[in-house]
Amino acid sequence: MPTDPQSPYLPFGDNTRTPWYGKDILSVKQFNRADLEYIFGVAHEMRGMVERVGTFDLLKGKILANLFYEPSTRTSSSFTAAMERLGGSVIPINEVKYSSVSKGESLPDTIRTLECYADVIVLRHPEVGSAAIAAKAAQKPVLNAGDGVGEHPTQALLDNFTIFEELGAGQIDGMTVTMLGDLKYGRTVHSLARLLTLFDVKINYVSPDILRMPQEVKDEIAVKNIPQAEYNTLEKVLPETDVLYVTRVQKERFEDPAEYEKVKGAFVIDPEIMKTAKNEMIVMHPLPRVGEISPDFDDDPRAAYFRQMEYGLYVRMALLAMVLGKA
Repeated sequence: MPTDPQSPYLPFGDNTRTPWYGKDILSVKQFNRADLEYIFGVAHEMRGMVERVGTFDLLKGKILANLFYEPSTRTSSSFTAAMERLGGSVIPINEVKYSSVSKGESLPDTIRTLECYADVIVLRHPEVGSAAIAAKAAQKPVLNAGDGVGEHPTQALLDNFTIFEELGAGQIDGMTVTMLGDLKYGRTVHSLARLLTLFDVKINYVSPDILRMPQEVKDEIAVKNIPQAEYNTLEKVLPETDVLYVTRVQKERFEDPAEYEKVKGAFVIDPEIMKTAKNEMIVMHPLPRVGEISPDFDDDPRAAYFRQMEYGLYVRMALLAMVLGKA
């Protein structure tokens, strides 16, 4: 693939034995700032290639096993589209309850079986640490697509790429990022907060008391000397915010339905509240939304959440190409 001379990121070559060849993508903790520049450079070129030619044969003959123990629309279809845009094929396994897993097969055995058919495995599983267990069992690369309330590293990467593409690759230092909503169970914000420690940013947490960012995550951020602050309302911090990252309150994570009902509508982003926000900022959301962002705001140029989904395609294309030695 040719290098885009206009790319603001580092270029990439065609060495099939790059440092990422055959590697697992399990946690944002495995990345440094140079890694992000490399990944985003590849993603930026993937974007250009898709816009110019749509699909190409970079991964022709390669097969991805998409193994999802939890329901997924965006992440599953994003990886499928990424592999097919690159010319590869996909084994979709979205209804695990109907498979041999329902017969009592262990996760390691399922992984060992699937890698007999596939070159790379994408896994979503409800248990924290499941991706690491899968990677230990596998000889082929495993990409973590979410392990319970733990991490969602590819989402964090696409979130960072969104900020880079929307606000400028060299501008993230000095930014204020405000995370809003369910910060306790939202694995996307856990991973994003950790990844943001590679930059000189300030992070605000806005949530109901019962959905505050876990202390474990805050402690990790504090070690990196990143300023953090917690609030119960958005109004005080919105005017200084460069990136507003909104999350839904996840009903499926609550054991007590009454607790969910208390907080489900705690925050709603609409045109009225956004009047106090900067003109040059973005609103992000991993989707799906269930009322926390009004559709009336969708046409605002600061509403980046659907563009964010598109950026995810390019990042996942980049990751697949990298671990399969084609970037």
